[in-house]
Amino acid sequence: MAKRTPLYEKHQEYGARMIDFGGFDMPVQYKGIKQEHMAVREAAGLFDVSHMGEFIISGPEALKWIQKITINDASSLKSGKAQYSAMCYENGGIVDDLLVYRLQEDRFMLVVNASNIEKDREWILSQNSYDADFDDRSDTVALLALQGPKSPELLQKLTDLNLNEIKFYSFEKGSVAGQADVIVSATGYTGEKGFELYIDTEKANPSVIWDTLFQHGKDYGLQAAGLGARDTLRLEMGLALYGNDITAGTTPLEARLGWLTKFDKGPFIGSEALKKQKKEGLKRKLMGFKIEDSRQIPRAGYDICSPDGEKTGFVTSGTQSISLGIGIGMGYLPIEDAIEGNTIYISIRKKLIPATVTKPPFLKK
Repeated sequence: MAKRTPLYEKHQEYGARMIDFGGFDMPVQYKGIKQEHMAVREAAGLFDVSHMGEFIISGPEALKWIQKITINDASSLKSGKAQYSAMCYENGGIVDDLLVYRLQEDRFMLVVNASNIEKDREWILSQNSYDADFDDRSDTVALLALQGPKSPELLQKLTDLNLNEIKFYSFEKGSVAGQADVIVSATGYTGEKGFELYIDTEKANPSVIWDTLFQHGKDYGLQAAGLGARDTLRLEMGLALYGNDITAGTTPLEARLGWLTKFDKGPFIGSEALKKQKKEGLKRKLMGFKIEDSRQIPRAGYDICSPDGEKTGFVTSGTQSISLGIGIGMGYLPIEDAIEGNTIYISIRKKLIPATVTKPPFLKK
């Protein structure tokens, strides 16, 4: 049976269509993906993303452990800062992408994808030879993502924190809607301004925060938003989705995450394989593409072809961009084809549809 988030009743009350996602009963849409997508782009949308996993690593050697298992340099984080990172296997394949929060000097929070919670936990624990503790808080932390240009003004009405002081990839802890000890983080997955609210359900009630946001959100055009809009929003920004664009069979260098891969921090799991791949040169690369014919919509799994129909790659994510009104997608291309402006062909219903290779984001903010 699928797990339920603490806000399951709210989704039913708001008329959500529910699906199984990552082992959780999750809302895919409420009033419609297009409407929810545009609310986030133009006003504000509220997502329940409590299915994500949260791990606390703490103790004298917590940083050493994190430095070993992640590719970014967590030593650069001050308390109150977060970073995007990834974990790799020894062969350079991606275990998961994640956020690393430095809560205190020797206390960190790792936020991982819902479908990978058990796998990530087992993998991280298998790498522990450090004086540090691991605590899986996934079942006691609720997570709301308030996203969109009007979200800072709305949230400011409900908190004593000065949101102007919480810069991108920073966070503070305070009360929201009268609920204590909420981590308010200037992060998101939409390309819009907004905040993610980590709520310790042993100390605070996420339903109160949900209700209060909607009570005050009427004047700001706030709408409940589901996983459908979350996917179309992230794809317009060219943000990778684990299981589609990045997997155990892809490396950060192939996935255009080389900027995360900090070789100069010292050895980490996968660093030797990634150094070798960098030295030998990439054979393929994750790139975006646009289809100007608005009737043609690329989907994950469609073949990417040469002009004569030979398969050269495949679409990892694809949709019709709601903001732009054209087909957009991402896929792995042979390195010689992965050049911005190049023409490739997507096989859609047995027709070869021309597409232009584009470096994401598709929507320039």
